[in-house]
Parts: sequence; structure tokens; C-alpha cells
Amino acid sequence: MPLPDPKRLVIALSSRALFDFEDENRVFEAADDRAYMRLQLERLEQPAPPGVAFSLVRKLLAFNGDVPGSRVEVVVLSRNDPVSGLRVFRSCQHYGLPVERGVFTRGESPWRYLRPLAARLFLSANEADVRSALDAGVPAARVLPHAARASDAHPRELRIAFDGDAVLFSDEAERVYQRDGLDAFQAHEAGLAGTPLPPGPFLPLLRALHQLREAADPAGMRIRTALVTARSAPAHERAIRTLMDGRIDVDEAMFLGGLPKGEFLREFEPDFFFDDQSRHVLSAADHVPVGHVTGGCLNTDQPVA
Repeated sequence: MPLPDPKRLVIALSSRALFDFEDENRVFEAADDRAYMRLQLERLEQPAPPGVAFSLVRKLLAFNGDVPGSRVEVVVLSRNDPVSGLRVFRSCQHYGLPVERGVFTRGESPWRYLRPLAARLFLSANEADVRSALDAGVPAARVLPHAARASDAHPRELRIAFDGDAVLFSDEAERVYQRDGLDAFQAHEAGLAGTPLPPGPFLPLLRALHQLREAADPAGMRIRTALVTARSAPAHERAIRTLMDGRIDVDEAMFLGGLPKGEFLREFEPDFFFDDQSRHVLSAADHVPVGHVTGGCLNTDQPVA
């Protein structure tokens, strides 16, 4: 396989994000890693069920058409041991996922390999690894393995939804809201409507998706994106103008003014949704695959159950 191409979109994710290993994980937590390894080896010929990020991965890889790795590459980056990694690769083969690279660290944190992989997204069920990746400047989110799976209604269209503050944008405005309240937040954002917000951790990913969509696609895949935010008018304008300033489009924008996001996301039917607030993550998890972006001012002491 060729060396990493800087123009290629590289996605790294843990085995628990890609496949449903929750039964096996309970064995790991109840015993030790050797019992877990034995179970994975016993089930080597049994494909693991799809996990919460399976639809996202399958559709991203479809953008390569008949040339694996030409536009998108998926790498398994896992705390699993190498023996358990055998089942991960066997399961990928079973589902026709051309995943060729993997790093298995047997309990050690794998996030440090994100930079040499040139990864532009990291998904993991391990919150400490996600926080470390975000601190290193890599867009990352903690997956909720129990979240709903993606709809099958859009087989040729990748759908991704993003929160705004602390996800696509910095948490600058959120800090104003937390410190001074809603009225001060609205006045602050209206007064700075023409000033772009600083970028958040996931703006580079949205930009990469925009580039993927703009390129000719012989595979016939499409991308549809949505901004799903608790902002409302007049604070909406700064968010839209920030995207315009970066020459990045979103197909849908929902300014919900604090309403629960879950039912709106159910109607959009994304393959994945990214948010930094635990209440919105939990609301979404009943309806769609979701990742908790554990950075920003709201996540200092705010774990997601």
C-alpha cells in the first residue's frame, strides 16, 4: 500500500466504534484481557455486528469507487491486542470494507499514532483517548456504543450533522453565555455578526468533506451536511457568516433555540452527529449515531453516561 497522501481523508477509529463488541467488552471488564483475547479468538470466524460508526465508514469508503484508498482511508486504531485485531480485520473482510491499516496497542493509549497517520478524525469509546486527541489538534469524539444505528434510507448519500459552538466553531460565544446569560450572548453575537468565529475542532473535517464533495465522484456518492445548533435569531447570523467567510456550505441549518435536538436529527437521518453538550448527545442517541466532542468549556467536569 502506498504512503499516506496528504490529500486523502484519513479516518481513524477504535474497534468498538466500528463494530459492536459490547458483549466482549463486558468479559474484558469482568475478568482480564486474556479472557477477552480467548473469546475473540474463539469467535474469529464469527463476524462482529456493525457498530455505531459502521454506516459512516461504509459510505466514506464508497467514495473510492474501484480504487481502494484513492480518496478516503479508514484505519483501525485500537486499545485491543493484536490477537483480537485478527477478528477486526476478518469482520472488515466479511462486510467488504477495504480496511488495510491498523494499530493495536493492548491497553495503551493509541492516540499518539494519529499524527503519523495524518488522521483528520478519530472516533473512540474511550473518553481519555478522545480528550488527548483533541488536545493534540485532531478532531475527535467519544462514540456512544448504545446509540441508535443509522437509517438505510440514503444508501448513496453520506449525511453528517454538526453542532456549532465548540464543534465547528470555538467555544468563545459559549463562554459569554455561561458567564453572562442568554441576553448578553444574543447581544454579543449580534454585535459581532460580521466577525467570523474562531474555528472549532471540527471545522477542518467539514472543510475536508466539502472538498470531497466538490471533486469529481465516479462512484456516484453524495454528501449532505447540516448545522444543528441551539442558537436562534439574531445569533444565527454570525454562524452562517463564519461558514460563508470560509467558503464552506452546509445543506441544512437548524437554529433550535435550545429545543432538544433528537427528533430533528431523526428527521435528517444522519450517518453521524457531533455535539459537545451531554444533554444534546443523549437526546440524539435515541435516534441517530452520535459522538460527544469532549472539549470546550462545558466539558471540564461533564461526562456523558
